[in-house]
Amino acid sequence: MSLDSTVTTMVDSGTPAAKSAGVFRRLLRDPGAVVGAVITALFVFLAVFAPWLSGLTGNDPYTYNINLLNDSGVPVGPFGGMSARHWLGVEPLTGRDMFSIVAFGARISLVIGVGATCLSLLVGTIMGIVAGYWGGIVDTILSRFTDLMIAFPSLIFMIALSALVPTTFPKYIFMILIIGLFSWPAMARVARGQTMSFRNRSFVQAARAIGSRPLTILVSQILPNLVPTIIVIGTMGIPGAIGSEAGLSFLGIGIAPPTPSWGRAIATAVAWIRVDPWYLLAPGLALFLVTFALNLFGDGLRDTLDPKLARRAS
Repeated sequence: MSLDSTVTTMVDSGTPAAKSAGVFRRLLRDPGAVVGAVITALFVFLAVFAPWLSGLTGNDPYTYNINLLNDSGVPVGPFGGMSARHWLGVEPLTGRDMFSIVAFGARISLVIGVGATCLSLLVGTIMGIVAGYWGGIVDTILSRFTDLMIAFPSLIFMIALSALVPTTFPKYIFMILIIGLFSWPAMARVARGQTMSFRNRSFVQAARAIGSRPLTILVSQILPNLVPTIIVIGTMGIPGAIGSEAGLSFLGIGIAPPTPSWGRAIATAVAWIRVDPWYLLAPGLALFLVTFALNLFGDGLRDTLDPKLARRAS
């Protein structure tokens, strides 16, 4: 089932507090959503307290520990040099602590994932509600531009842009901009469809009748009814943005070293997978878990906010 058909907005009766309580109760009855929320919360905790957690063993993601490697650059000891001081072992060639790389890499991944998703939601919502509300030639132009962006080879353009951006420009901001500005079409399509259904509703007609301006109607009448949709698409869009950052870093055009990144850690581990696949496990598992958890939570939130499923569960 497509995102356009499963994401549905509604106007519930009752106070906002009552509606929020109902949504929360339905979420708690969804095991997948609960598991996803718990795993996501753990990664947020890991990212926020990364310096403190790494400091427990006196490590950081930048210090080289050449003494922990043999003459071939391979960590000494089983499981990639795992020990009481290095909980997930150390990185080949550099001896950097893998737990610190994963913990600090979570900061980069979550900041870029959330930032790029927020940017794409902002652009997509504006494009969608403008096209859906005014219709006509405005809708035609914006819809064709949206189709063009969907068909555009974004990866090639990202690679080309990365070579043009000055090295002094913060790379994480560049990643947020480039990922966010290429991932808004899905939100635009959903917002357009929802706005077209809302613009002929009685509450919008009443606002027009009392002389409200189009911008006022969009902000005060249509946009609040799009909030559940925006939340759901945002929750389900963050994993894609995190995956894009990891993919670009894997290709060597993402976050520059020595800043920790899951994608670059995976790229480094691939070269050593025949020697020991352990180096791939920590960053790869972290990337899988956070994207899986956010998808689980997004699916549960979508089902909770769907009016048909909500009435069926109540």
